[in-house]
Amino acid sequence: MAVPKRKHSNARSGSRRAHDFKKPKQLHYCPQCSTALPSHVVCPNCGYYMGRTVVETGE
Repeated sequence: MAVPKRKHSNARSGSRRAHDFKKPKQLHYCPQCSTALPSHVVCPNCGYYMGRTVVETGE
């Protein structure tokens, strides 16, 4: 069984974990109502997605 011979230093562990942090959501703006929303999501404000109205909103 593979067992490490020595303890990994904190710097080595930290450099391995350098990419494990959370990234902020990529937001874009709806072309109809300019609401910020994540990519590939129907706009909750106007129901607009991919150049057309997908969901009817009760306005």
